[in-house]
This record gives sequence, C-alpha cells and structure tokens, in this order.
Amino acid sequence: MRIRYRFGRDSIAYICNIVGDKLRRSTAKETALTVEQQVCIALRFYASGSFLQVIGDTMGYDKATVSRAVNDVTNALLDVKDNFIQWPKDINSKNRMKCGFHRQMNFPNVLGCIDCTHIKIQGPSEDEAAFVNRKGFHSVNVQAVCDYEGKFTNISANWPGSTHDSHIFNTSNLCHYLETNNRGLADGLILGDSGYACRPFLMDTYLNPRERHQQRFNRAHSSTRSIIERAFGILKRRFHVLHSEVRMKPEKVCRVFGACAVLHNIALTRNEPLEDVCGVHVQQDQPVQVPNFEGEQDGRHIREHIARVFFN
Repeated sequence: MRIRYRFGRDSIAYICNIVGDKLRRSTAKETALTVEQQVCIALRFYASGSFLQVIGDTMGYDKATVSRAVNDVTNALLDVKDNFIQWPKDINSKNRMKCGFHRQMNFPNVLGCIDCTHIKIQGPSEDEAAFVNRKGFHSVNVQAVCDYEGKFTNISANWPGSTHDSHIFNTSNLCHYLETNNRGLADGLILGDSGYACRPFLMDTYLNPRERHQQRFNRAHSSTRSIIERAFGILKRRFHVLHSEVRMKPEKVCRVFGACAVLHNIALTRNEPLEDVCGVHVQQDQPVQVPNFEGEQDGRHIREHIARVFFN
C-alpha cells in the first residue's frame, strides 16, 4: 500500500478523517465516490506523477473523475494547511526549535532554514517567458522554511520560475512578520544561502571568510542549512509529481505543492517510512543562552557577534 500511496492504512484513515467533511458527497447516487476513494486517487497521483488518464485506467475511473478528485482533495488539504504548517510564534515553540537545531547542528538560536526549489511545469500559454528559470526550463519557484526535523513551517508557492529567491522572501508574509516582530537576536534567526541578503533575522554565510571563527561559522551554517535541502529531496522522493514535469496550469501546480507539503508534515509526524530516510527525534531542553548583542542591529554585525562568541 505504501508503494502506491506513500501512506499506510492507518495514516490514510487519518487523512480521510481530517478532510472528510469537505469531501463527502451530498447525494444518494451509488456511483458517488467515498472519501477514501477520493483520497486514494489523489495520493496515487501525488505519489506517481502519472497522467490523470493513466491513474484512471489503473484504478478504474475516467479521467474527469480523477481530475475532480485530485482537485477536491488538494483544496481540502489546503483548507487545513494552517493546522500542519505553523511558524513558531510562542516562546515554547521557539525554544523547541532553538533546542532542536542546537542539539543536532550546534548552531544557536535557529528557528528554521529557508530555501527555494523549482517545480518543473509544462510551458504555460500565458506569460510563458516569466516561467523560464535560470537553467532554461519552465518552472514555478517555491519558497519554504523547515524545522530541525525537516517539517515545513512556512511555504510561499505562487511565483514563476524566473523570480529570484530574495524577491520571493522580501515580498512574503514571513518577511513582513519578522520585520515587524523580531526585536533582536534573542527572538531567533533563520538561515539562508548567499541568494539572500544578510538581515538581523536572516543569516547567510561570509562571502570571503578569512579569520578562523568566520570559516567555522560558515561550516556550521552550511551543515545546519542542509536540512532544508534534504527536506525538499524527501518531499520530491515521496511525491514524485513534484519531481517530474507537472502538466497543469501554474496556479494548480502551486496548490498541489501546498497539498504535498501538508502531507509531508503528516508523514513525518506519523513516522511513515521512506526508503533511505530516517527521522531523528530530538529530546527537548532549554535553549542555549546567547549573550545579548548591544551593537548595531544589522545582519552583518549580528553574524560577526555569533561567529566570535560560538565559533572562535
């Protein structure tokens, strides 16, 4: 069953339970699909990335029925997205994130790691050039932040492939939230690659590290930030639709990504196995104490403070 749907029987029942109210048909027709049938059709599509017609032929449904089921399940999962993809806002959630990252990677005060990934799509009929990315193929560019377990805590999926990662972040709700609510180093950081500008709440690496503490900072930063790359890899390996070319309109592709991100978090929470992937559970504790930084509150000065205190 997991080979076909990426979930075991109990987890499929769990998914049916959380989306059931939105999928039950108010009809007495014998041909109406049950909640479980709709969920299994959608899971098979996400897992295989096959054409809708092929999914229908192998499961005994016509293409229109498969299309409708995939669309309805996708919308139902997005309706419950905020229950499964949550940014840490309260002190306990923040402390749990900081502890998890510090225990695994020895990097202090981290709330998440950020990056973007390209989902390959068929060239759209409208505004086609905007979807050609720097590698020359059509895509949508999706931003995500994950925690120390590889679960997504924030996603932004609505940009064409030519959009730069930094622009997606700078215009995102997450960036606005951090600009408004982050009052300093104690409130936590996110780690990003050199495609992002160094901000008080977003650390990138030193471009030309010369001193020992800067080099050690860069190594720890890269090691910690690799969790988001692994999360994308697991997501695309579990849901192959995101790994192949998606033959849908860009806005539908973005919605499918969101639904798969919800399912990804559900799979990790329920310890659904995946080949070559092992989940790591981190015991919670109090976060490492970071000395107050009284200097100029900009990204580069805060980065240097962290590097000197923890990586000297």
